Amino acid sequence: MRNSSLTILLLALLICILSVISIFSSTYQRESESWQNIYQRQILWIVLGVVLFFTVSSINYRRFWDWNYFFYISALFFLLLVLILGSVRLGAQRWLRFGWFNFQPSELVKIVMVIFLARYYSLKNADNVSLLSEKFGFFRAMALPLFFVVIPMGLIIEQPDLGTGLIILFIFISMVYLSNVKLRYILILLGSILSFMPFAWYFLRDYQKDRLMVFLNPNVDPLGAGYTVIQSKIAIGSGGFWGKGWLSGTQSQLRFLPEAHTDFIFATFSEEWGLLGGIVLLLLYYLLIRQGFLIAQRTRDHFGKLMAFGISLLLSLQVMINIAMNMGFAPIVGIPLPLMSYGGSSMFVTFIALGILANIDKRRSVF
Repeated sequence: MRNSSLTILLLALLICILSVISIFSSTYQRESESWQNIYQRQILWIVLGVVLFFTVSSINYRRFWDWNYFFYISALFFLLLVLILGSVRLGAQRWLRFGWFNFQPSELVKIVMVIFLARYYSLKNADNVSLLSEKFGFFRAMALPLFFVVIPMGLIIEQPDLGTGLIILFIFISMVYLSNVKLRYILILLGSILSFMPFAWYFLRDYQKDRLMVFLNPNVDPLGAGYTVIQSKIAIGSGGFWGKGWLSGTQSQLRFLPEAHTDFIFATFSEEWGLLGGIVLLLLYYLLIRQGFLIAQRTRDHFGKLMAFGISLLLSLQVMINIAMNMGFAPIVGIPLPLMSYGGSSMFVTFIALGILANIDKRRSVF
C-alpha cells in the first residue's frame, strides 16, 4: 500500500472513530433498544466501508472509463425505482429497502456523476487520457453534458432532496471549469442560472420556502422550521473552548436537538468537545481532502486527474455545507457530514470515493 493510500485510510478511520463516539453519546440514553444499537450499526457500516475501500483501490480506475455508461444507466434505474417503490421517512422518499439495509441511491449518484463528467471531458487513446474539451463548442461543452446532469438531478430533487441536487450542479460547474472549457461558456451558464433564480421560488415546496426564510431569520418560526437550527447553534455555542465532555452534552442527550446523530452530528460533537474538538475535526478533513488534491496534481492522465479533483471537491462541498448548515450559515438541506453522520449509504460511497483516489495514485506512475 502506497503511503498516500495508508494516510487516506488512517485519516478516514480517525474521523470514523469520532463518529462512533458522538453517535453513542447522542443515543445511549434512549430507552428503545433500536436506538441503543445505532452506534453498533455504524461500526458495521465502517467495517464494510473499509472492505469497499480495499476492493475499489485494487481495481484499475481506468476500467471506470469502460463501465461509465453502465454506472450512469444503473444510477437512473435506482432513482426511478425510488420514486416507485422507495420508502418514505421524514416526508422524503429517498430510500430503497434491501432486507435490513436502507440504501439511498442519490448518494451513489454523486460519485457516478464525477466519473461520468471526467470521462466526457477526456479523450482516451492507446497510451493516455488527454483533455478533449478545449475543442468543444458551446453545445458539446455545456448544453449536452448539462442535459445528462439535469436528468438525475431532477429525479433527486423530486424525492425531494434539493441539497443533493444542487451539489451535483456545483460539481458539474466545477468540473467544466477544470476541463478548460472556454470561460465565456461558463459565464453564459452562470448567467442563465442567476436569471432563473427569482422564478425558482415558485417551484419550491412549502417546507423548502420555510427553510429559506428561517435561514434569513431563525426567529421567524422558533418552534417550527427554525427550531433545529436554533438548537444546533445553542449546542455549538454552549460547548465553549473545551466542551462539556463526552456523554455530557445536554442539547443532544436531552433530545432538544433533532437528528443529533445524522445531519447535526457536528453540533453534537462540538457541544461535547468544544471549539478545540471542532478544530481537530476540521484539521482531519483538511488533511484528508488535501491528499485528494495532491493526488490530482500528481496524476498525468486527465481522466484520473478530473476524477481526483471531482472527488476532492465533492467531499469539500459536503463538509462545508453540512458545517455551515449546523452553524446557521446555510439553509438546512439534509447533507450528511462524510464519515461522521450515521448512515450506511453515505459511509459506503465515501469509502468508495477514497478507494478510487488511492487507486489513481497507485496507477499514476504507470502512465
